[in-house]
Amino acid sequence: MRGGTVPGMRKLLILAAIFFGSAVVGLLLAGLLVPGMGVGLTGFIVAVVVFTVAQSILTPLVTGIARRFSPPLVGGVGVLSTGVSLWIASSMQGGITFSSSTGWLLATLVVWLVTALGSWLLPMWLLKKTVRKVKAR
Repeated sequence: MRGGTVPGMRKLLILAAIFFGSAVVGLLLAGLLVPGMGVGLTGFIVAVVVFTVAQSILTPLVTGIARRFSPPLVGGVGVLSTGVSLWIASSMQGGITFSSSTGWLLATLVVWLVTALGSWLLPMWLLKKTVRKVKAR
């Protein structure tokens, strides 16, 4: 089936996989580096899915609110939505835990940095072929 829908859907699925993968890496890295954060094996995948879904819903919502009421806060939306998403994901038993607020804050920064870099760099790397095709037209 050719048309605008299939390539668009493929791109959307690739971007979703990139975000999910960067969330996995970010949460694992934060679990290794951040004192006060624990990563349980049994609920980790559930925690990653909850984090990814929460992040996907919260980011546009918080961005819209920030644009409307305080445009200077738009730059901090990613960090804020990451922190809230971590808090929501940590409510799932057996996934990720925090023994201190400092651990939660540091984990927020680590996960935000990894997911931001992953969401920025990986699409450029993986979708390079698509960009070349568009430029050739």
